[in-house]
Amino acid sequence: MSQPGFFDLDNRYESISKLGDPLEVLDQAIPWETFRPVLSKALRKFKKSNAGCKPYDSVFMFKVLVLQSLNNLSDDKTEFMIKDRLSFMRFLGLDFEDKVPDAKTLWLFRDTLTNKNAIDKLFRRFNRYLDRAGLFARQGQLIDASIVPAPVQRNTREENTNIKQGEVPEEWQKQPHKLQQKDTDARWVKKNGRSHYGYKNHVNADRKHKLIRTYVVTDASVHDSRAFDSLLDSSNTGKQVFADSAYRSKAINSTLKEQGLKNEIHHKGYRGMPLTEAKQRVNHKRSKVRATVEHIFGFQQNSLGGKFIRTIGILRARTKIGLMNLAYNMKRYVFLTKNKPINATE
Repeated sequence: MSQPGFFDLDNRYESISKLGDPLEVLDQAIPWETFRPVLSKALRKFKKSNAGCKPYDSVFMFKVLVLQSLNNLSDDKTEFMIKDRLSFMRFLGLDFEDKVPDAKTLWLFRDTLTNKNAIDKLFRRFNRYLDRAGLFARQGQLIDASIVPAPVQRNTREENTNIKQGEVPEEWQKQPHKLQQKDTDARWVKKNGRSHYGYKNHVNADRKHKLIRTYVVTDASVHDSRAFDSLLDSSNTGKQVFADSAYRSKAINSTLKEQGLKNEIHHKGYRGMPLTEAKQRVNHKRSKVRATVEHIFGFQQNSLGGKFIRTIGILRARTKIGLMNLAYNMKRYVFLTKNKPINATE
């Protein structure tokens, strides 16, 4: 079988485009260069190897991370898929003869961004671009949290007790390699009668555009309401704040009043004090609005390859979850601006 030539490859790309390549649409819609200043600052001392090899372009590597997040791939699987799929290659601007970053290089690049807290800065930079594109946060805030599963740790009871007390088990301290494979930050939580292990993705989405405006990452055991104050978005033009009954408290109500916001949090029933029919009707009405934020988590689960993360520790979890939220916003941006001219200046 003869090797494909330039025109053969060009015809194949044309065929993929006609079938509808979502990566091609995304690549054309996202202003990738807007991320370069943040990346350059975070990667000033980043090198691919100690041998002095020329590092990959920072925006190129960032696009690899986005591609990975869009499909929830491991580092090894990401390397394989880039080599295997024409649509991945075109998204990254690669030709057959170009070198593909290996899994170790990708891990090192992402870890460098993690240590510089760069993902949150990249997320906020894209949100500023959304504002310039006219997609301001409008019509109120939708707040909710979703559990993000992590690999379950097989620890002894004594080890788990040490972890809960914020201590590192003595045996692990003697074995650094074992400690590197142990997640001392993830926690168990019970929800709807089922136990879950991992982290939580707390988000605030605007009602108008269904874009994530702020997010907070915690371990799974943290109550949803504890992230509430950090999630509030003062830039939203709407005054209403929607959330489920887990967020209803006197403290949160006071916070909303102080900031001039309208409390649209679900009413909560108590033992011996069930909700009145009037409050049930109010909750039902609010549920129709609040369901939007559930759709965000559903999209991440069903369209971004699932929410499961493979990293160890909350710092890396924040990076992976932050990238997942950014990938969602990018996809949402493409949907919102489809067939619409956008003029967003830097």
